[in-house]
Amino acid sequence: MKKIAIPVNNGLLAQHFGHCQNFAVYTVDNKEIKSEETLIPPVHEPGAYPHFLADKGISVVICGGMGHRARQHFNMQNIEVITGATGQLPQDLINLFLENKLETGTNPCDH
Repeated sequence: MKKIAIPVNNGLLAQHFGHCQNFAVYTVDNKEIKSEETLIPPVHEPGAYPHFLADKGISVVICGGMGHRARQHFNMQNIEVITGATGQLPQDLINLFLENKLETGTNPCDH
């Protein structure tokens, strides 16, 4: 089993990871969604989100944009980061990910 988190604003993928309202979290097994939950993130401070998500058992984050330093913090927590996803419904992104059809573009926060 694996837990995947997607940062969300107004029901869609948040393009800037650090500014999300919540995380849609999916527990998946054998390319099937087993459960879904919503997590409210802690106050946004450097390194807070990676620790928070690691404590919740997250192993993958799918996002639009994320800065280099944040990606380093996630790497230290052994959380895979997939950047460059586009603003879609979290459920659609998970299904594309599970079908190996998730397309990603440029990371808008890669500066």
